[in-house]
Amino acid sequence: MSLLETSEEDAGWREALSAIRSGLRDAPGRWESIYGPLRTGRVDELVVVGQIGQSLDGRTATMTGHSHYINGSDGLDHLHRLRAIVDAVVVGVGTAIADDPLLTVRRVRGPHPVRVIIDPSRRLPAGARALRDDGVARLIITREGASSPPGIETIALPVENGNLSPRAILESLAARGLRRILIEGGSGTISRFLEARCLDRLHVVVAPIILGGGLSGLALTPIARCEEALRPHTRTHLIGSEVLFDCDLSDQRAPIGAAKKSR
Repeated sequence: MSLLETSEEDAGWREALSAIRSGLRDAPGRWESIYGPLRTGRVDELVVVGQIGQSLDGRTATMTGHSHYINGSDGLDHLHRLRAIVDAVVVGVGTAIADDPLLTVRRVRGPHPVRVIIDPSRRLPAGARALRDDGVARLIITREGASSPPGIETIALPVENGNLSPRAILESLAARGLRRILIEGGSGTISRFLEARCLDRLHVVVAPIILGGGLSGLALTPIARCEEALRPHTRTHLIGSEVLFDCDLSDQRAPIGAAKKSR
């Protein structure tokens, strides 16, 4: 739990988490407006949310790749709340190698999600923290024919246009009963899921910091005119000194299917 969180805040969050994960009732207070949309899917049984933490000038890391931490305490708490809500958290191998994230819930109350690494060529070292054996399920999604690490479930998928299909990835997770899924990074992975119309929502948490250069939050196919831009319905929430842009992408999300079982 975050050291900045009061007992009253903690109790409210625990009630909200139970309400959202059960899907049976509204969350109390402000929690419903922020996290309530993640309760159930509008397109199918899945809820897929991407999360980006960035600077005022749209950067997720410096030119050297340093990103710890662009977001402050409030933004990090939000990320950990998302992890607590979902069944699985997904990152690309580039992020897993560069940041060596734990992908656990530590700053707030809540269960740890299944850790999923997209690693087509099996580059992730066996000692990566996301692969540690701590009782939480770990999945590696790789291309057909790649090697499998001992003791860790591997999902082998065909390569399409040089990448693993976001839709196929979600279908494989749904087949394992993983219904709420967080695409946490990096920007290339989130961009591919967005362009494949595989996100229900995109959370962009903007911190009051200017880097002046570095890696962009999204890298999408360029457009020629502003009227061609994706303009999702967006709600903003003040999270301490940071601003959350909650972008609803469900109108353009391609159907994936049903989860095998609820979790």
